[in-house]
Amino acid sequence: MALCVLLSAGQARADESTPLVGRVVNVQRQPVAGITVTLTVTDAQGGHRTLEAISRADGWFVLGVPPGARAVGSTLTLQRRHYSQRTVRLDAAQRAALQEGRPVSVGDLPIQRRKTAAFWVTVGVFLLMMLLIGTTRMHNALAALLGASLLLAASAVGQVATQDLVVYSFNDALDAVDWNVVFLIMGMMMVIAVVEGTGVFRWLAFFAYKSSGGKLWKLVAILMLITALSSALLDNVTTMLLVTPITIRIALAIDVDPLTLLFPEVLAANVGGLSTMVGTPTNILIASYSGISFAAFLLNLTPGVVLALVGIWGYSTLRFKRQLAARDGDVSAKLLERLEQGATIAQPGHLRKSGWVGLGMLALFIGGEHLHIPPAMIALLGATSLLVWIRPNVEEMIEAVDWTTLIFFITLFMVVGALQEVGLIDQIAVWVSRLVGDSQLLAMVVITWLSALISTVIPNIPFTATMLPVIGYLTSTMPGVDPKSLYFCLAVGAAMGGNGSLVGASANLVTAGIAERSGYPITFGHFFRVGFPALLVSVSLAFLWLLVRYMVF
Repeated sequence: MALCVLLSAGQARADESTPLVGRVVNVQRQPVAGITVTLTVTDAQGGHRTLEAISRADGWFVLGVPPGARAVGSTLTLQRRHYSQRTVRLDAAQRAALQEGRPVSVGDLPIQRRKTAAFWVTVGVFLLMMLLIGTTRMHNALAALLGASLLLAASAVGQVATQDLVVYSFNDALDAVDWNVVFLIMGMMMVIAVVEGTGVFRWLAFFAYKSSGGKLWKLVAILMLITALSSALLDNVTTMLLVTPITIRIALAIDVDPLTLLFPEVLAANVGGLSTMVGTPTNILIASYSGISFAAFLLNLTPGVVLALVGIWGYSTLRFKRQLAARDGDVSAKLLERLEQGATIAQPGHLRKSGWVGLGMLALFIGGEHLHIPPAMIALLGATSLLVWIRPNVEEMIEAVDWTTLIFFITLFMVVGALQEVGLIDQIAVWVSRLVGDSQLLAMVVITWLSALISTVIPNIPFTATMLPVIGYLTSTMPGVDPKSLYFCLAVGAAMGGNGSLVGASANLVTAGIAERSGYPITFGHFFRVGFPALLVSVSLAFLWLLVRYMVF
């Protein structure tokens, strides 16, 4: 289809030039953008000209050959940073067609990656960043900022010394940032700052504790259920932005370490959002690429999500058994009085306005996909509407934004973008396709667990975006495989794998940022010790359901 469009476009201007079209692909036959394609020709007057085109996002390129021109050497040259240069010789029929003014297609032109000094520099910087974060020798945001700065510095030096050191340009680094996530978080932080001022969080703290009857194991279950259900309708980042302040207030009021309640919540957020198409950013990516419907996500993933949540609740009660037992008991009249004293709505008018804006945002979050409205736009529109309607102190609202967390997100995306640019993630994709062959069972096992384990060290959003073409390639080459099964395996691994480490999911970073500002920092090591066993439990149970669903039924 794309070829027909390109050729038609070339024929429409045949009096000016003759189109030579082709598509640049990688070793998995997926399109490659940004490849410079050149061809030297001799025009009617005998002068030499070098024609140049850049491959588009779909891999296609068009070279316009002037009337009467003759291809010199008959060779196309394909080149781009981090790829091996390739030359393609035109055959006699193609050369004759160009000279006669007839369009020519050279079809798919595979091009291979190459490892340069930039590859090893990028891998080294990434490992250094993870080491600094993992050992808490440096603040997370500073470690990511250092990593991005080192990569940009190496690229700047490479521009002068050797191109083999160039990782990417500054514009390429900015393109690697998922600005939708960044602005989503910023907008929701401002909305939450307004809502928090109404006193509704303190009221919820009183209601939640009273409903639990003072039984902390029950309180954990209630908070996990609320978080999971919220994550199924909103994304898990927004959910944790909403529930983390509530949880901290509950914990402080009943004299419990907030992390005892926050850990089960964030684990539930990453799992609960998996059941709907809009519940996690990774699900949104998968749905957009594969065309899987909202109902398909709900029906095929919800049973596995329920199993995983039960498993995480059981694990959490065992993991925090001592902390929960220390404060377990009947509802204390003193604690109830302490919570009830602050459980009044201080600004009911502001709360009503926030409620209307929140309902509008919720409706747009759920239906925004049909209107092609990104979540970040919804969050910013909601925050702006609320600020204009209520007119709070704008400076206080701006200060409520956790800029440290946002800087961490931005620079972390830059570092991961460098890994994609130099081809490390592509190499993993090639390895997966070779490993699974044509076995559906092996493909499901490898995709689920590889995604889960890699998502513990690489943020799951860019990883999912990278893996989608791999899944598309596998589903097109493996006979008799239900394509949905592999996409759902990727969804389970990427979302639940985010529980394995602090940097595995955006919700983890948001929760850690809010907790740190409240005086309860969550280190990389602490999160790993709690989250990785939860990953093993939740992924095992959800994967068991997928096996039953696709291998038995």
